[in-house]
Order: sequence, then C-alpha cells, then structure tokens
Amino acid sequence: MKIAVPVTKENQIDSHFGHCESYGVFTISENKEISGIKNVGSPEGCGCKSDIASVLAADGVTVMLAGGIGGGAINVLNSSGIEVIRGCAGDATEVVKLYLSGLVEDSGSSCHQHEAHQHDGSHTCNHN
Repeated sequence: MKIAVPVTKENQIDSHFGHCESYGVFTISENKEISGIKNVGSPEGCGCKSDIASVLAADGVTVMLAGGIGGGAINVLNSSGIEVIRGCAGDATEVVKLYLSGLVEDSGSSCHQHEAHQHDGSHTCNHN
C-alpha cells in the first residue's frame, strides 16, 4: 500500500493540495508500518488539471491524505483509483501513522477553490 500526502518543505501537510511544493509518498508494510518515504515533485498549475493523479497511481498510491482539496481534484484522483481523505493537518508522518491506526477520517468538507480561483498562484479556500 502507498499513501500520498501534499507536503511543505517542513513535512507539514499543505492545506492547498493543488499548490503544494511536493508529495510525500509513504510505502506501507503488511504490518501497517511505514517502510519507506519518497518525495515526488509537484507539477505546475492546479492539481485537478495536472497529471499528478496518474503519476501517483502509476507509483501504486491508493490513498491521498489532504488538507484543503477541491472537487475537481478529488474526481481526478478517484478516477485514478486513489481514495481521498480530506481535512488532514500537521506533520505528514504523524498523520500517516494516525491513519494507519484508524484514527483519521474524511472531514466531508471540500475546498471550493475554483469558485474563487485566480491563476496568479493565489486562491481562496472556503471550508464548510
């Protein structure tokens, strides 16, 4: 199993999926322990319009632990066979460990970034 997390340089979960610096890809052993971590660079542009879903799926990722993420990106990830868990925050490694322990659930709240999105690199994310 592999879990991807949009991360900052400080290994914190980036609250804006489509504008993160990179993705941490955590390889999970059969014992539900982290057996490896690699960094995948983030493509330019919005997450839903990039090829990141296919890149991550080709690498074996089946779960995305994200902070704020829009419906378009969720659809693209789901179409690639990647389940999305929204509303995650904090240290990526710790959140992955909590997820593996069954302590992380989807928040049910999506980022509505494309309703107020500017392609100058900034956007407003309104959480319910």
